[in-house]
Amino acid sequence: MSFIAMNRFRVAPGREDDFENIWKSRESKLKELKGFREFRLLKGPEGDGYRLYSSHVIWDSREDFEAWTKSQQFRDAHKNAGSGRTEGVMMGPPQFEGFETVVHES
Repeated sequence: MSFIAMNRFRVAPGREDDFENIWKSRESKLKELKGFREFRLLKGPEGDGYRLYSSHVIWDSREDFEAWTKSQQFRDAHKNAGSGRTEGVMMGPPQFEGFETVVHES
């Protein structure tokens, strides 16, 4: 079955538009990779002094996800992480969560 890779982001209050624009303006190369199915950026609830977001990527398998993390496309996508563009936007690093699909209905 599939593998879902998620990163949780805590975004500073008032910086939601900045965070969303970083994602909207990025050059995604996910479609170039074997096993990539779908990407979504999810906007969640307000927390204690932050807004929660999550990136949600569906892969055919954990192996396809792991191949992505070792690819040139991954290095290119993350080369500016922590740069001035994101300074003050995120409250700490993202928190990764990976899930194997057990049951799927469509």
